[in-house]
Amino acid sequence: QVQLVESGGGLVQPGGSLRLSCAVSGSIFSIHAMGWYRQAPGKQRELVATITTDGTTNYADSVKDRFTISRDNAKNTVYLQMYNLKPEDTADYICAAAWSGSAVMTATRVDYWGQGTQVTVSS
Repeated sequence: QVQLVESGGGLVQPGGSLRLSCAVSGSIFSIHAMGWYRQAPGKQRELVATITTDGTTNYADSVKDRFTISRDNAKNTVYLQMYNLKPEDTADYICAAAWSGSAVMTATRVDYWGQGTQVTVSS
């Protein structure tokens, strides 16, 4: 059974930074494309960033140049480093895994989801 467990969320002031982690178990991590989505109350789930098995990354325009996705295959973990956080980044951040880079970019094609970690940006 594949499990994705996120950590690292919390309350941060505008302009601050956070690093989210997603640990994967129950599967061979290196064969999955990974991604981060987020969902704010009353809004649809939106794609934040993805990373393929060969390290190719993709970002939503709203986070480009502020967020960095990375993966450590030895630790079965994907990270989302977030800088210069804004109040509009407040959301539940959810880790995703899929069998291909194209699939992880579409919520309906994601194979596995984590439970999410809350990020709140507020002064």
